[in-house]
Amino acid sequence: VSLWLPLALGVAAVAAGQSPLQRRVVRDVLEYFHGRSNVHFLFKEREVDGVIEREDPSGTFVQLRLGLAQTACRKRAPQRHCRVLESRRRPTCLACYKFDTSDVPKVLDKYHNCGPSHHLAAKEIRQRDEAECRAVEEAGKGGDTLYLPGMFAFSRGLPA
Repeated sequence: VSLWLPLALGVAAVAAGQSPLQRRVVRDVLEYFHGRSNVHFLFKEREVDGVIEREDPSGTFVQLRLGLAQTACRKRAPQRHCRVLESRRRPTCLACYKFDTSDVPKVLDKYHNCGPSHHLAAKEIRQRDEAECRAVEEAGKGGDTLYLPGMFAFSRGLPA
């Protein structure tokens, strides 16, 4: 009990300081991670760091790193209280999301990459992650708006 209590309190304290959109990203990343076929155990949120949340006229961009910790519970038979296994896998996920400005924000674009901590530190992967996150942040801005026929219907008479 004494081992997981500080972790549980730490997670509760971290969750209390997060915005609703950040909590939504964390839930979505956990759902994505548990949906992978090579994941057989449940994972819990260990830490959230590197949080960036920026608003612009096209919406809100959220970027964060989510540290996960493997539990003793199998994914297929979840239980209420799953203890964290200290010496097991501790993957890290990078998540970038762009939400629109509606009352119930919709996801305009997203990117996530989960792997061992050292995996995400590799230069090539870090550069790809940065490029993908920049693209997500640009979602909804003027450059990628949908063109509909007749939107720009200008005509100019030909000289006679």
